[in-house]
Amino acid sequence: MIEKSNWIYCPICNSKTRTKVCADTILISFPLYCPKCKQESLVNIKKYKITIIKEPDAKTQSR
Repeated sequence: MIEKSNWIYCPICNSKTRTKVCADTILISFPLYCPKCKQESLVNIKKYKITIIKEPDAKTQSR
């Protein structure tokens, strides 16, 4: 029996991340990294539903 799995999308820029989960996967306080926007978000995932715990702070400007 093959379970369906889905890619997780970034909660900031909505692009596809490198993480894939199944329907019965539960992630608690998972550091989700997005290769496109290079941001890391702390998320909970249960039944494909993503809940953001903490979004990254604003970056300081480099001169």
